[in-house]
Amino acid sequence: MIHQLIFAAPKPGMTKEEFHRYWVEEHAVRFASKIPQIRKYAVDTSLDVAGVGEPLWNGIAEIWLKNEEEQLASLQTPEFLQGARLDEPNWAAFWRTVVLDTDTDVVVPGEPENTVQPGVKLVLLAKRREGMSREEFRRHNRTAHAPLVARIPGLTRYYQSFTRDSWYGISEPPFDAAYHLWFDSPTILEAALKSTQYAAVEADFKDFVNEQYLHSMAVREHWVLGPEPR
Repeated sequence: MIHQLIFAAPKPGMTKEEFHRYWVEEHAVRFASKIPQIRKYAVDTSLDVAGVGEPLWNGIAEIWLKNEEEQLASLQTPEFLQGARLDEPNWAAFWRTVVLDTDTDVVVPGEPENTVQPGVKLVLLAKRREGMSREEFRRHNRTAHAPLVARIPGLTRYYQSFTRDSWYGISEPPFDAAYHLWFDSPTILEAALKSTQYAAVEADFKDFVNEQYLHSMAVREHWVLGPEPR
């Protein structure tokens, strides 16, 4: 299943709080969730957490689609063309939007996937260092980096999302991976960021990531469709 991540920011003149409310309560419910090919849909709204830098975006749409055929079909539906796409300028600075289609590995499962994982999530975006192939990048993530992340105190769930190969046939994508780390509360996340185990994760990033393109944001997840697929 395709796990699509859409990073968005508010249009000029709209506050972060107005942006979050409109996205979750208006756009997601009235427009995006009506697209029939979307199997699951969540909106992640940004949080202010000590130790996490100022994010480039203020939220993430997470969309799950069965395959490329259904994804293409979704972009041709009236629900998208006359609904979700037309509504976007009402709340989002669409020229700042970044989209990634990914394949996601479950590293630490946490709560069952068809149930809501409570708490907050740290999302990290990474670009592989220059000269490293994406196969080497993914192998390092799975065999060396993931065990380090799994040791972070307070971690309750951990996913690695890798940009799909089809994107590289068009151009080099802005990011090669997104990491999703769940914690039960902002306080527990803040403590985790100060731990020696998280310091080891940061040290490992220096070996395989271009740190100029390493970005983080803390979010709270809001399910619109799911977590059980429709």
